[in-house]
Amino acid sequence: MEQMIGLVGLGAMGSGMLARLRETGHDVLCFDADAQAMQRAANLGGTPAASLAGIGASCCVIILSLPKAAIVRAVMDELMPAVAEQSVVVDTSTSEPETTRALAAQAQARGFHFLDAPVSGGPKGAREGTMSMIVGGNASALDQVRPVLAQITGKLLHIGPSGAGHTAKIANNLLCAANLVLVSEMAHLAQCAGVSVGDLLAGVNAGSGRSGVSEVNFPRWIQSESYDSGFTMGLMRKDVGLACDLAQGFGLELPATRAIAAIWEASRSTLPDSADFNEIYTYGRPDD
Repeated sequence: MEQMIGLVGLGAMGSGMLARLRETGHDVLCFDADAQAMQRAANLGGTPAASLAGIGASCCVIILSLPKAAIVRAVMDELMPAVAEQSVVVDTSTSEPETTRALAAQAQARGFHFLDAPVSGGPKGAREGTMSMIVGGNASALDQVRPVLAQITGKLLHIGPSGAGHTAKIANNLLCAANLVLVSEMAHLAQCAGVSVGDLLAGVNAGSGRSGVSEVNFPRWIQSESYDSGFTMGLMRKDVGLACDLAQGFGLELPATRAIAAIWEASRSTLPDSADFNEIYTYGRPDD
């Protein structure tokens, strides 16, 4: 077996990464505040940790898969005192660049590294090792953990200093949110004009308007009406909010971003946070 890897956060993404790491020969020491998540991890072959401190003391590579920045901060407050020097903490959450930079500075002062490494590809990508990961932080620290990360990703890209990964991820998710709204509206328009969604997508995907949404989301989750991507309306609303907060922090007026954010917020009237994020297609859909 390879050296034990620490994994904190055992939701859909964390569980997928755990299964992939076990499949590629790694022992994984796991922690989640949810007892049921811990049991699922044990069923997947993970070793439950009694505490976050236990992970810090036992693992030189620690992966975080958490819902939001506040939880990342809380976890690091407990984990940080136990992390050994020269260890690397890899935060795959979609978090706040400012939080990331602060945690990276604290880690550096203690002699270890904190990388922001948000991922795309959903639970399926996590399980199959095909996720995309964009990394901000110390390049040599990334090289140190690259052999592990390469086994859970299909694309692994270092794009700059601490916070760069989370900035790019926020931008990516805002663009995805915008494209979902726009392609959905064009699908509704086309149907009213007597053009099927399938025929519309064939035309769009042959032209300059194509996107990940038109090429992947629509055929996989929307046209099939499966709506089981593993990413929720609540998570996308959170990420759209992060984009707005980031713009506000820089004093930027981004009217298109504000308009998209307003649509995602208004959709609460019919789509709860627990709904799949692709269900935004149904918001504002003309009556059948």
